[in-house]
Amino acid sequence: MPHAEWTTLTEEQQLALSREALRRAAETLADHAEVLAAEMDMGTLLDRGGPDALRLFAAVVRATNREAFGPIGQA
Repeated sequence: MPHAEWTTLTEEQQLALSREALRRAAETLADHAEVLAAEMDMGTLLDRGGPDALRLFAAVVRATNREAFGPIGQA
């Protein structure tokens, strides 16, 4: 359905699209986690541990997706 309005989709279609979006998001996050772990293993990034490691992971996710999604606030 090219360019279909969300409200014109059936509830089943909306659920299917939502589930697929969540699946893709989870896969993307898992991929980023693997990249981050590999970078730490190679010594490219320092393993800072705990909350700092999570902040580093968040920065990697945001930096990687900035180009794909564009700045916040632009739909």
